[in-house]
Amino acid sequence: MAIKKNNRFPITHGEAFPHRLMLMTPIAPAIKYNPDRNAAPEQKFDFDPKTGEGTGLPLWTATVTDPHEATDGKGKRASFEITFIAQVQPVPAGEQVAPGTDLWWIELEGLTAEPKVMGQGEFKYLGYTYRATGIKGDNSGAKQAPANPGASRPRDEKAA
Repeated sequence: MAIKKNNRFPITHGEAFPHRLMLMTPIAPAIKYNPDRNAAPEQKFDFDPKTGEGTGLPLWTATVTDPHEATDGKGKRASFEITFIAQVQPVPAGEQVAPGTDLWWIELEGLTAEPKVMGQGEFKYLGYTYRATGIKGDNSGAKQAPANPGASRPRDEKAA
């Protein structure tokens, strides 16, 4: 059995981040790299044109801090960037660290981890790239109910 490259493993928020997770920056669109400084910024999408894989949804990024990593003595992974895969920009929901700031304690939904070799030269280590579909408690529309869910469908109406 072979595991394909770029395989993302589902993981619960509590397993990945046992001491919660702090959102440090506002969530913004993930922007494609363009060497032309005058070009208009273009948002990235979850789609690989070479393989045809991906959801096709827009990507959003934010910087987060994992207090568990900082107390474990692994300061190099205490803060990192997380990618959200959602139709609309996720909005922080939960407990705000300090009123009037962009610091929030958040819980991620639809979390996946992708193993990745990080570091340079002789200081390489195994790290993870995290992606999520949203934030628990977010009601901005990032997580929409299906247009015709079966439980709320009238008895005489058939699924399409």
